[in-house]
Amino acid sequence: FLINGRVEGLPALEAELVRFDFRVIDVPPEASLLRGQLLRVAWYRSNERIDAGSEWQLLLRLKPPRGVRNPGGFDFERWALQRGLAATGYVRESPENRLLQGATGIDAVRADLAATIWTTMGGSGPLHRESRYLRALAVADTRGLDEQDWEVLRATGLSHLIAISGLHVGLVAGFAALLVRLLYRLLPGLGLRLPVPISAALAALGGASGYAALAGFGLPTLRTVAMLAAVVLAVLARRAQSTWQAYGIAVLALLLFDPLGILGAGFWLSFAGVAWLLWCLPGSERATPRWQQWLQVQWVASLALLPLTVWFFGQASLLGFAVNLLAVPWVTLVVVPLDLVASAALLAQQAWLAEPLLSLAAWAMNTPMQWLADSPSWPMARLFLPEPDRISLLLALLGAAILLLPRGVPGKALGGILLLPLFWPRIDKPELGSLDVHVLDVGQGLAVLLRTANHSLLYDTGPRFGSGLDMGEAAVVPAMRALGIKDLDRLLVSHGDADHAGGMHAVLRAFPADLSSSATQQMPRARACQRGEAWQWDGVEFAILHPPEHFPYLRNESSCVLQVRVGDTALLLPGDISAQIESRLLREYADSLQSEVILVPHHGSASSSSAGFVQAVNPMLAIVSAGHLNRFQHPRAEVVSAWSAEGAQVFNTTDTGMLSFRLDSTGVSLPTSLRRTTNRLWSAPLDE
Repeated sequence: FLINGRVEGLPALEAELVRFDFRVIDVPPEASLLRGQLLRVAWYRSNERIDAGSEWQLLLRLKPPRGVRNPGGFDFERWALQRGLAATGYVRESPENRLLQGATGIDAVRADLAATIWTTMGGSGPLHRESRYLRALAVADTRGLDEQDWEVLRATGLSHLIAISGLHVGLVAGFAALLVRLLYRLLPGLGLRLPVPISAALAALGGASGYAALAGFGLPTLRTVAMLAAVVLAVLARRAQSTWQAYGIAVLALLLFDPLGILGAGFWLSFAGVAWLLWCLPGSERATPRWQQWLQVQWVASLALLPLTVWFFGQASLLGFAVNLLAVPWVTLVVVPLDLVASAALLAQQAWLAEPLLSLAAWAMNTPMQWLADSPSWPMARLFLPEPDRISLLLALLGAAILLLPRGVPGKALGGILLLPLFWPRIDKPELGSLDVHVLDVGQGLAVLLRTANHSLLYDTGPRFGSGLDMGEAAVVPAMRALGIKDLDRLLVSHGDADHAGGMHAVLRAFPADLSSSATQQMPRARACQRGEAWQWDGVEFAILHPPEHFPYLRNESSCVLQVRVGDTALLLPGDISAQIESRLLREYADSLQSEVILVPHHGSASSSSAGFVQAVNPMLAIVSAGHLNRFQHPRAEVVSAWSAEGAQVFNTTDTGMLSFRLDSTGVSLPTSLRRTTNRLWSAPLDE
């Protein structure tokens, strides 16, 4: 479709593309339903500069939002519904692609301010990275933060500081109110026109709203603005209002403004955190030292939000309490004021004032972050926990509430007991002589987790795309943690192509393991995967069928072929072999190639699954790992028909999400599709 639209938010420049949100203004009649909708667009290898707030005419290829489905992973479809994304797509090369109007609006201001901070701090010079946190705190521009930065923030429990929080907005509101009160002291006559409380309240709301706009109206900022608006209304009406009333009005206002906000973790963490603080720290007539109040706030926030943090993110920061005690006041009272005053100076084109303030703010922020740079590797810095069930979550919330009851209330030990299922959930591990198989949903690639009673093996690691998306990091590692994998005994990478080996480094960082592959020249750490190697784990037999010793590396043709046997039941993992290698396997393993389950070679390509091979394997289940609407059109219809004609039930991970089943002495269990068992209102339609 040839679509006219406006760039919303801040475009993200990635490895080979620029990605941005595109609000549709005008469309052809056949796509009229898209008018006014929000699209998520990628423009590959473009020389065009995409500015926030600019309007473009673009030729787009679109498809409905769809993501991969694995335990512990990012639910793209839920996120798309929450954001109001109608479709995703990419820009097609066309002479009709052109700029219609330059950048305007608040997003353009945000982008210009972020760019000015960047250039003031040295641009692409040695100080370039010093500005990344300042841009995040000033205008919520997190594009400069890399994965290592986010790992440090997650390990230390400081992610909330970078996502501009209500605390920062409250600081701006308080500063605006203070300026008004100072002005009234200098000009007492103003009080005759408008009372001080009303002026201060309006100034606070105006300052908070302005900062929230610069921050892109994130949920924590909207929450604070809504609560301030409730207070201002009460002041204007000269009616007393409790904090709980302001809180309730804020919740109601945001739900009316954005009812789908409840789908995001931010909504629950933001409002739950405030609710816990209001309940546990309602105020007291007895004077409490400030340091003690701060300890109480951090204790309540850390303990009360722990169950929700584990539920949403599968991890708990053990450093969070201690680090936040120091970091929150330091960032809020030192870094943010310096950053915001410098930003105001830049908006007023007073670079002479902004530059030293930004340098001081960068030092104040980056120095402690450098101290914490290695925190993700510190022992016990954080706990990665298996995916909890709803009962464990409810018990943990109840346990946190009991632990936060006033001192002297009996039975508080029960609260600690109720937290235990969250930290030690029941994991359904296979017994001796059984094998659990999880075919992960990694798009156009492959990753299969094999688990015996006491060991685990990962066959391939998913793709890494040119855009920089690493499915090892985004899907495989979170799924393994959610499934309760603590240690990985062996990583077998079938060959070196990016759709099979792309996630290898991410997997090995999280789970150091014995690495083997046919692509030993690409992987110096790996030992050769060779025919004849066999071993046994917990009554389950593993055997490498291909390639033989001294076989030249031929990419797909050199794929490690792994056969796993549990008694008389077998699983065959052939990688990306073609019909030529299939014929070789038929000659060498004619009597033992039959397997109840097979991962269809090469994602269902027509170059594989030859008739003789299909007949020799003769499986009950044939599983394809392929991407949704992939450009290779995998699996080919004739390949699916060939396996079906042999009596196999064919599954495709793009339809099933992660597919799980068990091999034991009785045979193969009925496969479980994660996409079907976790089907939600926002899920992509199931293909029958």
